Amino acid sequence: MKLQQVLSSTRKAVDDYQMIEEGDKIAVGISGGKDSLTLLYALHALKRFYPKHFTIEAITVDLGHKGFDLSKIKALCEDLEVPYTIVETQIAEIVFDRRQETNPCSLCAKMRKGALNDAIKKLGCNKVAYAHHKDDIIETMLLSMLFEGRIHTFAPVTYLDRMDLTLIRPLMYMDETDIIGFSHKQELPIAKSPCPIDGYTKREYAKNLVRQLNQDNPGARSRMFRAIQNSQIKGWEKPDTKKEEQV
Repeated sequence: MKLQQVLSSTRKAVDDYQMIEEGDKIAVGISGGKDSLTLLYALHALKRFYPKHFTIEAITVDLGHKGFDLSKIKALCEDLEVPYTIVETQIAEIVFDRRQETNPCSLCAKMRKGALNDAIKKLGCNKVAYAHHKDDIIETMLLSMLFEGRIHTFAPVTYLDRMDLTLIRPLMYMDETDIIGFSHKQELPIAKSPCPIDGYTKREYAKNLVRQLNQDNPGARSRMFRAIQNSQIKGWEKPDTKKEEQV
């Protein structure tokens, strides 16, 4: 996939849900994976011509796993002239060594988000961009149905009132396969997660399940996403729709 196609998909999401306003300072959460690096490229390119001016800051929360090398990502940010902040933490040691959590993902995610949000506020950002794509959204809905007994997935735009921070997901219209193609074409400097349970989570289970459902029923994945768009799930109404309902 070419950068122009990534930009087209990103801009559609940004426009559909009015994710960016004039003067926004947006933190881009960089995990080191293909998704977040694609998001960095997309927003860096978008800000050059988008009618509403905005700036971006790249941030990585280093969980403290040994062997997590961010040097190439740092070099990429320097090349793109994007400020890059690495937040050093001991989250891995706390979760795996001290507490020896049997289900570490929940605590790890909570601590990681806390560290990320603190850094974002210190940098003076009013928004944070997450790299969740279309497949993430579908998988989250499936996980919610299977393990929580409710129909729910994260929204394109979420306001975090406690932090006075708005969370946006500009890659929401992109397929994971397209991101994989883009990452290969651009030779993105992916820093693979050294987490010992990477690839063995419930999300990986949901990913495989969606893949199987789509294989058995071609088009099922697209229909699932369309069902989310047409649902009454909070946050999924497009801004124009909200205005029409108020009138």
